[in-house]
Amino acid sequence: MASVEPIQITTMFPSMEGREDHIAHHHNPILYPIMTTASTPVTPAPSTPTATRTYVLVDMKLSQSESPPTIIRPKSTPFPKQDLLEGEIQCPRRSNELGVGLGKLPPNSPLVNSPLHELPLEIHECVLDHLFGVRSSASRLSVPGKSRVLRGWGSALRHSRRREVSQLALVSKEWRRLIQDRLYRHLKVKGTRNSVEQAMIWFADHPHLREYVKHIEVWFPVFQQKPIITDQMRRLPTSQMDRSIVLMSLQHAGLESAPAGSLYQSPSNNCTLEETFRFIQWTFPDAVVLTLEGGERKKPPKCTYFSNPQPDLFLPTIDSIRTLVIKGQWNIIRERDDFKHILNALPNLNEWHSSYARPKSKAYLSMATILPSMPANLTHINICLEGDFKREVVSPLFARKVLGQTHFCVEMAKSMPALEHLAYTGRVCGSFFDKAARLSDPRTSRLKSVELIVKNVCRPNLLWNDGTGIMDTNFIYAFESLVLAGVRSLRRLQALDYMRIRFIDLG
Repeated sequence: MASVEPIQITTMFPSMEGREDHIAHHHNPILYPIMTTASTPVTPAPSTPTATRTYVLVDMKLSQSESPPTIIRPKSTPFPKQDLLEGEIQCPRRSNELGVGLGKLPPNSPLVNSPLHELPLEIHECVLDHLFGVRSSASRLSVPGKSRVLRGWGSALRHSRRREVSQLALVSKEWRRLIQDRLYRHLKVKGTRNSVEQAMIWFADHPHLREYVKHIEVWFPVFQQKPIITDQMRRLPTSQMDRSIVLMSLQHAGLESAPAGSLYQSPSNNCTLEETFRFIQWTFPDAVVLTLEGGERKKPPKCTYFSNPQPDLFLPTIDSIRTLVIKGQWNIIRERDDFKHILNALPNLNEWHSSYARPKSKAYLSMATILPSMPANLTHINICLEGDFKREVVSPLFARKVLGQTHFCVEMAKSMPALEHLAYTGRVCGSFFDKAARLSDPRTSRLKSVELIVKNVCRPNLLWNDGTGIMDTNFIYAFESLVLAGVRSLRRLQALDYMRIRFIDLG
């Protein structure tokens, strides 16, 4: 009796030519059975279907008058039937066309008896974590003692969208559910009416995908291309090559500044925040993280809140959102009333990340009016007002302008009694800790962690040498005073068990 090496099951598909249109038309992937290829425990299976295959022949007799040989498996083989040859695909749709439904497959069908279905769900999760990356939780993760107090949501839930990885959803029903869960956890939608309408149509046709979306990100364009009409052809350039020809012709004519002013204009089809929130409210009932990106440019346009501005208007309420991330916040929130509209629309919000594209005095002044009136449910805040970390010879003019109107450190300290975790990047001084200690009650203080990334330490406007640098003696003394103020505040901030103050010098 000849010995037979075990057969290893691998996920392989023949050429997808001719089937791409079919898969694109049927958005819900069709289940294809797993094909088999002979291999040994030492040598791994080939990554692509092989052209030939080796079989073990037992008791094969051939004479000149007999017909071609038939394959006879040894009696010890556990497989009752001959395996499918390479290239033979049997899918549920083809079975339905032959009159056999998916629920009426024979008991010995490879689709039913595949060992892949017998594996525990944890094994499937580990395999997909190895291919996609570990699937992180959509809930907040704030652990005192860690270097990152508040979690960064830039790509926390995003996974690869490569075609090869997405096609793994065709392996089985279990894999289709697990892979779609990863692919749709974090979606990014352009904040235009056309893009939002397409997204609504897509999820209306595929309602089972809505529950997978945990993080929805909407970015609003700050400019759009302006149609260009040439004098010779009097038509709109439709391709990139046409636009390059137009630019070359303009530059050849001596219009060096014409391309920047003639190619772009302010957006005209952006969604309002009212339309955006209504889209999220209707489409993603299980989303817990919302990201709004306003973008940045010179004299950027502010996002419109309502289509028909009237007094006593409110944004649609989204109860499921727990975390709000705003990038390019100056284009979204400029006044205290803007922030109130968003807070009223997100009643269960408890974490807020805000960042600005470039430092400006208006960012400090607007945040100085927002932070003193933090609601009790908003306990986690991450603010980034300046993230360039460049060394300064002297403080810029906008910083002196802010200090002439208000002391931002004192206004930010007024939000400390309601907070549990604070991460801040920008200009700060010891007045922040002194004011926070005076406003906090040691018996009711909830502040557990503080992380500060110092851009510069606030100093009087009369000083001319208020720059930064690890070799600047005046800055070292100012930074030391900030740290000592933080140490003194520990007497009243009884719940504080993690504090980190650092200065990043890229010079």
